[in-house]
Amino acid sequence: MEVLLIIVILLILGLVVLAIAIAAYFVMTQRKLVSLDELCKNATSQIAVQLNSRWDAVQALVKMTAQYAKHESETLTQVINARRISNIQTPQQINEQQSALSEVMGRLMAVSESYPNLKADSMFMKTMDGMKEYEENVRMSRMVYNDTATKMNRMVRQWPSSMVASMLHFDEKEYLKVDEEKKTGYPDIDGAFGK
Repeated sequence: MEVLLIIVILLILGLVVLAIAIAAYFVMTQRKLVSLDELCKNATSQIAVQLNSRWDAVQALVKMTAQYAKHESETLTQVINARRISNIQTPQQINEQQSALSEVMGRLMAVSESYPNLKADSMFMKTMDGMKEYEENVRMSRMVYNDTATKMNRMVRQWPSSMVASMLHFDEKEYLKVDEEKKTGYPDIDGAFGK
């Protein structure tokens, strides 16, 4: 009888320890998922801030362009007003804004090529340098976002954390894509060196 009582007590103790371990794992996994989700949101917000700064710089460039080419300036201003999103929240919106900025910058560069005085203007050159800095910041923020999204997606997909993620309705994060149009504009290195 005593042996049976000891076995029952040990069994109950084992179940309590197991329940505590499962609860601790659940809480730790939930905290990790929340942390990664917040890091993704933060990275998205950082990208949005940098993209808005780039839009502001583009608008400044367009205003400078107005001194040399009024019609082109008006057209670019209309494009900016139509394509700019002020509240960026999703990777798709980030990709759309990146594409729209590239389009506007392409047009702006074409205008600056037509007006050498504009291209030589010191304010224009400083603003262009600022654009390059904003582009680099966006590139770095995109890398942070994609790295964090990878960690989040692993947690959401790998067992046993996938069970916790599913119960708490955490989903995989969408990755930011590379602008394929930009990639096609790169020089053909193999062709340049005869390979």
